[in-house]
Amino acid sequence: MALSPEVEQALKEFAVLSRFTVSGGVVMDLDGTAVHEEDGRTFIPPPVEFGLKALYDRGRPVVLNSLRFPLSVMRTFGKEWLAISGSPIPIISMNGSQIGYVDRDAKGELCFDEITAFPLTANEIDAVFAGVEALLDDDIRDVLLFYYPRDWRMGEIIWTPVAEKVDYVKEKYSSASSVTAVTLEKLQEQLHSEEICMIFLLVDRPADDLMAYQHSKPSSFFTTKGVDKLTGMQVAAEQLEFELADSVGAGDTPMDSFLSGVGLSVHVGPINLDFRGLRNTIRVKNSFELGDVLFSLAGLQEALTDDNEKPLVREQGQ
Repeated sequence: MALSPEVEQALKEFAVLSRFTVSGGVVMDLDGTAVHEEDGRTFIPPPVEFGLKALYDRGRPVVLNSLRFPLSVMRTFGKEWLAISGSPIPIISMNGSQIGYVDRDAKGELCFDEITAFPLTANEIDAVFAGVEALLDDDIRDVLLFYYPRDWRMGEIIWTPVAEKVDYVKEKYSSASSVTAVTLEKLQEQLHSEEICMIFLLVDRPADDLMAYQHSKPSSFFTTKGVDKLTGMQVAAEQLEFELADSVGAGDTPMDSFLSGVGLSVHVGPINLDFRGLRNTIRVKNSFELGDVLFSLAGLQEALTDDNEKPLVREQGQ
């Protein structure tokens, strides 16, 4: 799939006028951006795989910035991504609330190594809980509360107020580690007994057949005050020592606030997003075309580097 001349020109200008080849990185959302879902299967499209491999080979850091929780990343395509990267995968998970690496432990099993996390406060948890009580007081019973403890091994836990729906919810949301229908008092106790990174509140309707991490309405997701995908990216950039103004970000929904904090913002898909890159903003049709963008960036990295591997980057105005 050939990129448009406008996109090719924007990539060339960004690579030449920024310091991407020296100090830039790539930050990407997953669902709808770097990975594709078709017929119930989620996979990394071949163009994305080729583009990623080329960037990794040229030393550019790649960070995943997703609503998914660590276990979901690991179970879905952790092995495949590690095979591409050849090194631990930096991830910003759960809307910026937990940051770390997907790696392998001493036994060769996939694991998550946390760098830092930003759990909800007790008052913030109680505020969400009050919203649940209000829904139930209005006799809205098809409420689901998804919560994600800081302990990544616990994964995704779903609560329903209707005990008879437990099996239905388990079948519908196969990403969940467990589904519970405990009393409200017990639910509140459980929420306070763990450090909770993110809560997702859903009024479950028959037409809604998406996994929790695929919803893109910001008001349904709760993280601690001031934490989102943008702040998560800023922490990751500091840890990995790359410059955001020289970096590329790719996303596809209004949740992808980090697109306003990178040098080149890549909007994937049909949604008109308000986020603009610090230097430029481009649009591509889908994850397959994003793969071509990644491969083109890797080619530009090579073209702007001499035989001694010293980047030949011209600053603006030179």
